[in-house]
Amino acid sequence: MLTIPPAKEVEDHLRKLIVPVVESQQEEYKKLGLRNRILNLSVMTAIVIAMIWQQMGSGPSEIARLLPMGAVLWVPVLRVTQQAISLRLGDFPPSLFLGMLNTLLPVLHQRWHARKRPLPPEMARAVEQYSQALIVDGSTLDVLLRKTGWLRGLSVPPLAGKIMGMLDLASRLPVKIWFNPDPKVHDQTFWENILTVLPKGALLLFDKGFICYKRFAKLTLANIFFITRAKNDMKYQFIRAIVGTSKVHDYLIWIGEGDTRQQLRLIEVLYHCKWYRYLTSELDAERLPWNYVVAIYWQRWRIEDAFLIVKELLGLSYFWTGAQNGVELQIWVTWMLYAVLLDLCDALASALRHPLAEVSIEMVFRSLGHFAQAALKGETAKLIPFLIAHAKDLGLVKRRRKKPALQVLADAACA
Repeated sequence: MLTIPPAKEVEDHLRKLIVPVVESQQEEYKKLGLRNRILNLSVMTAIVIAMIWQQMGSGPSEIARLLPMGAVLWVPVLRVTQQAISLRLGDFPPSLFLGMLNTLLPVLHQRWHARKRPLPPEMARAVEQYSQALIVDGSTLDVLLRKTGWLRGLSVPPLAGKIMGMLDLASRLPVKIWFNPDPKVHDQTFWENILTVLPKGALLLFDKGFICYKRFAKLTLANIFFITRAKNDMKYQFIRAIVGTSKVHDYLIWIGEGDTRQQLRLIEVLYHCKWYRYLTSELDAERLPWNYVVAIYWQRWRIEDAFLIVKELLGLSYFWTGAQNGVELQIWVTWMLYAVLLDLCDALASALRHPLAEVSIEMVFRSLGHFAQAALKGETAKLIPFLIAHAKDLGLVKRRRKKPALQVLADAACA
């Protein structure tokens, strides 16, 4: 838990990235008819960031104690009651924070492209062959743990809703995040949102919950490729075998009927006595051989890691308010901080010349407290050199696998 304020360099880094996107929303703030009151856009942004970044379990009450000391990021000394902060969290327009997130993400993507760090071979292949490699998945948010206002009379707190995320495969940065307050909404309902933001020539990864032949046809017409898992009861018509061994099948097949009828590749791999089945609309086996299809799809779990980080590490499993506005404020700022934290991890990976996947995001986040203490003692003033010097002691670099995913697949297929 980060119980102490961030070190000056970390605070300056947050200010450098966040303040410009706050300014980008000032015009929208005025259009909404909001007055430039004490708890304005800049102050509210700093408050929500501080509550998440410093892991403040008591939320508004702790912020109310810190504001008079000038200990909340870039906010000057303020005296505001806990009640005023709680009310403001409940009525502040979440669209402003969503606008900040959407403004920040392209900046962080540019920073990622400006750095050099090794990529695993399957990711390098995807980046080389497609305009962008993306992962999409949904996740139900946890219960509203804090019973406030209208929640008090409920015996079981309701779920907070559902988020749908689209992440860049190589950088692991969010490309787009959507939110639906209905926690029971199916992943399929987000397809229209997804289709509107996919660039031509992209490669999209998704699980079986998104399988829809009508959507497959739309993706193909838009020159967008995909990889997913095949259902066990899928009906198809065999065309020919591209690869046909005792442990690997790469078949060209027909699926669907009428307007949804289309050609796909069905790839089946026997691994540890179990057949794994994949579908891809990439029909060129030279551009994307079967082993790359499987290895790239394995990377779909990166989005599961992202959901785990925002929920467990950054606290999106705990909400300070039952008001819908407050829930959305916390969602958008948590994703902003996830992106900032990932940017920091990528800077460390680049400095260490390691793939980003080998850097532990959790341990980097937890090490910020150690850096703050060292900075207070005057032992260091620079974050990245500190992390490099203590990478081993702080467990910042994960233990490398003995063999990369592609080699494991090749060995299994040839055994």
